[in-house]
Amino acid sequence: MDKAWTRWQDWAEVVIGVVVLLAPIVVDTTNGAMWTMIVLGALIAIDGLASLAAPAMVYGEWFQMVLGVLLFISPFVIGYTDLTGAAWTSWVAGVLTVAAGAIALPAANSAHSGRSGLAGQH
Repeated sequence: MDKAWTRWQDWAEVVIGVVVLLAPIVVDTTNGAMWTMIVLGALIAIDGLASLAAPAMVYGEWFQMVLGVLLFISPFVIGYTDLTGAAWTSWVAGVLTVAAGAIALPAANSAHSGRSGLAGQH
Protein backbone atom coordinates (compact mmCIF):
# COMPACT_ATOMS: atom_id res chain seq x y z
CA MET A 1 0.00 0.00 0.00
CA ASP A 2 3.00 2.32 -0.12
CA LYS A 3 2.83 2.69 -3.90
CA ALA A 4 1.56 6.06 -5.18
CA TRP A 5 -2.02 6.34 -6.47
CA THR A 6 -3.13 3.00 -5.01
CA ARG A 7 -4.62 3.63 -1.55
CA TRP A 8 -8.41 3.35 -1.67
CA GLN A 9 -8.77 5.51 1.44
CA ASP A 10 -7.13 8.46 -0.32
CA TRP A 11 -9.33 7.97 -3.39
CA ALA A 12 -12.32 8.00 -1.03
CA GLU A 13 -11.08 11.30 0.41
CA VAL A 14 -10.88 12.81 -3.07
CA VAL A 15 -14.43 11.69 -3.88
CA ILE A 16 -15.77 12.96 -0.54
CA GLY A 17 -14.08 16.32 -1.10
CA VAL A 18 -15.52 16.68 -4.60
CA VAL A 19 -19.01 15.74 -3.37
CA VAL A 20 -18.84 18.38 -0.62
CA LEU A 21 -17.39 20.94 -3.04
CA LEU A 22 -20.25 20.39 -5.50
CA ALA A 23 -23.04 19.91 -2.93
CA PRO A 24 -24.05 23.61 -2.89
CA ILE A 25 -25.26 23.13 -6.46
CA VAL A 26 -28.00 20.74 -5.29
CA VAL A 27 -28.70 21.64 -1.64
CA ASP A 28 -30.02 24.86 -0.15
CA THR A 29 -27.26 26.92 1.46
CA THR A 30 -26.56 30.32 2.85
CA ASN A 31 -23.56 32.28 1.63
CA GLY A 32 -21.54 31.13 4.66
CA ALA A 33 -22.55 27.49 4.29
CA MET A 34 -21.80 27.52 0.57
CA TRP A 35 -18.30 28.92 0.96
CA THR A 36 -17.54 26.66 3.92
CA MET A 37 -18.49 23.60 1.89
CA ILE A 38 -16.60 24.78 -1.19
CA VAL A 39 -13.39 25.56 0.71
CA LEU A 40 -13.39 22.49 2.96
CA GLY A 41 -14.43 20.21 0.08
CA ALA A 42 -11.59 21.55 -2.08
CA LEU A 43 -9.06 21.17 0.75
CA ILE A 44 -10.20 17.59 1.44
CA ALA A 45 -9.92 16.67 -2.26
CA ILE A 46 -6.53 18.36 -2.65
CA ASP A 47 -5.15 16.68 0.47
CA GLY A 48 -6.46 13.33 -0.79
CA LEU A 49 -4.63 13.87 -4.08
CA ALA A 50 -1.47 14.85 -2.21
CA SER A 51 -1.71 11.68 -0.11
CA LEU A 52 -2.20 9.62 -3.27
CA ALA A 53 0.89 11.15 -4.86
CA ALA A 54 3.02 10.87 -1.71
CA PRO A 55 1.75 7.88 0.31
CA ALA A 56 4.43 8.29 2.99
CA MET A 57 3.16 11.77 3.92
CA VAL A 58 1.81 10.90 7.38
CA TYR A 59 0.90 14.48 8.28
CA GLY A 60 -1.49 14.49 5.30
CA GLU A 61 -3.68 11.90 7.01
CA TRP A 62 -3.71 13.90 10.24
CA PHE A 63 -4.58 17.05 8.27
CA GLN A 64 -7.36 15.09 6.55
CA MET A 65 -8.84 14.12 9.92
CA VAL A 66 -8.70 17.74 11.12
CA LEU A 67 -10.52 18.82 7.95
CA GLY A 68 -13.15 16.16 8.61
CA VAL A 69 -13.70 17.45 12.14
CA LEU A 70 -13.95 21.03 10.84
CA LEU A 71 -16.48 19.93 8.25
CA PHE A 72 -18.52 18.08 10.89
CA ILE A 73 -18.69 21.08 13.26
CA SER A 74 -19.18 23.68 10.53
CA PRO A 75 -23.03 23.56 10.57
CA PHE A 76 -22.92 24.46 14.26
CA VAL A 77 -20.19 27.09 13.95
CA ILE A 78 -21.37 28.73 10.73
CA GLY A 79 -25.02 28.31 11.71
CA TYR A 80 -26.58 26.20 9.01
CA THR A 81 -28.00 23.33 11.05
CA ASP A 82 -31.47 24.35 9.85
CA LEU A 83 -30.46 23.70 6.22
CA THR A 84 -31.03 19.95 6.27
CA GLY A 85 -29.25 19.02 3.04
CA ALA A 86 -26.17 21.12 3.67
CA ALA A 87 -25.95 20.15 7.34
CA TRP A 88 -26.31 16.41 6.74
CA THR A 89 -23.84 16.56 3.86
CA SER A 90 -21.32 18.20 6.19
CA TRP A 91 -21.97 15.78 9.05
CA VAL A 92 -21.81 12.59 6.99
CA ALA A 93 -18.88 13.72 4.85
CA GLY A 94 -17.04 14.91 7.97
CA VAL A 95 -17.38 11.52 9.66
CA LEU A 96 -16.36 9.68 6.46
CA THR A 97 -13.33 11.96 6.02
CA VAL A 98 -12.14 11.32 9.57
CA ALA A 99 -12.69 7.57 9.12
CA ALA A 100 -10.81 7.45 5.80
CA GLY A 101 -7.89 9.40 7.27
CA ALA A 102 -7.76 7.17 10.36
CA ILE A 103 -7.90 4.00 8.27
CA ALA A 104 -5.11 5.28 5.99
CA LEU A 105 -2.88 6.34 8.89
CA PRO A 106 -1.25 2.91 9.53
CA ALA A 107 -0.45 2.52 5.82
CA ALA A 108 1.03 6.03 5.71
CA ASN A 109 3.12 5.30 8.80
CA SER A 110 4.32 2.06 7.23
CA ALA A 111 5.23 3.80 3.97
CA HIS A 112 6.96 6.59 5.90
CA SER A 113 9.12 4.14 7.83
CA GLY A 114 10.01 2.29 4.62
CA ARG A 115 8.22 -0.94 5.53
CA SER A 116 5.89 -2.56 3.06
CA GLY A 117 2.71 -4.28 4.10
CA LEU A 118 0.82 -3.66 7.30
CA ALA A 119 2.22 -1.61 10.12
CA GLY A 120 3.44 -3.85 12.87
CA GLN A 121 4.76 -6.65 10.68
CA HIS A 122 8.42 -7.47 11.11
